[in-house]
Amino acid sequence: MPIHDQRGATAARNKMPTPHKTGNRPRGLRSRAGVAVITLVTLGLTTALTGCGTDTEAPSKVRSDAGDDGKGKFGSVDCRKDKCIALTFDAGPHGKHTPRLLDILKKEKVPATFFLLGKKHIDTHPELVRRIDAEGHEIASHTWTHRRLTELDADEVRWELERTNKELKKLTGRAPTLMRPPQGRTDEEVNKISKSLGLSEIMWTVTAKDYKTTDSALIKRRVLEQSGRDGIILLHDIYDGTVPAVPGIIEELKSRGYTFVTVPQLFAPGVPEPGKVYR
Repeated sequence: MPIHDQRGATAARNKMPTPHKTGNRPRGLRSRAGVAVITLVTLGLTTALTGCGTDTEAPSKVRSDAGDDGKGKFGSVDCRKDKCIALTFDAGPHGKHTPRLLDILKKEKVPATFFLLGKKHIDTHPELVRRIDAEGHEIASHTWTHRRLTELDADEVRWELERTNKELKKLTGRAPTLMRPPQGRTDEEVNKISKSLGLSEIMWTVTAKDYKTTDSALIKRRVLEQSGRDGIILLHDIYDGTVPAVPGIIEELKSRGYTFVTVPQLFAPGVPEPGKVYR
């Protein structure tokens, strides 16, 4: 069934594996799909346009609310003054594409945020998780098996997030504080569980729909057409056309005066609050 991305256009469902049995994943007593359907009907157009059934908050508001007393770390950038934008990559790491992407980011001195997927990615390429962390990028969660969280019961949602947190902490020494739900699907139950695990939910404002094309020029054009201050760019470093588009995206956005930052830097001096949804 088609879904809607956060800009309101219809997008095909990501062709990601959806295993029926995964390790010690708990068997839920019932699915929340029925609840999700009711929620979609109730929220109507709002849900269709945002990709989730929850209100979202912008980085600028978090910065403003924090004032001068915020605890967020700037690094060398203050997005209250600079024109910032965040590159984010979902569903990796990928054995071939991610190393090439990291080489590009290192050469261009651009930080990024990686929402990493567990099964067949984190567990298959732990050395790349360590490299991403060592090179100064932000590591975040994209769940363990990429199932729609709104269609799972509470125990299954918790398992998806806890398993990923545990493995990332094992590899980097710390658990992530950010997560992106697959396909942007979230609801009050997911928010509640995320809060209990110390996870903020980060959506996006720019999507190239790179899961539907291998045309790098098209991916680049779509990103550049949608980009604006405080933008959060969604890309996937698992598809053939994406990484070749990155150098051109970086070059053009730099020429427009943008400074690339990680998602936490985008919010500083504020800090995204666990259980809340941002874009």
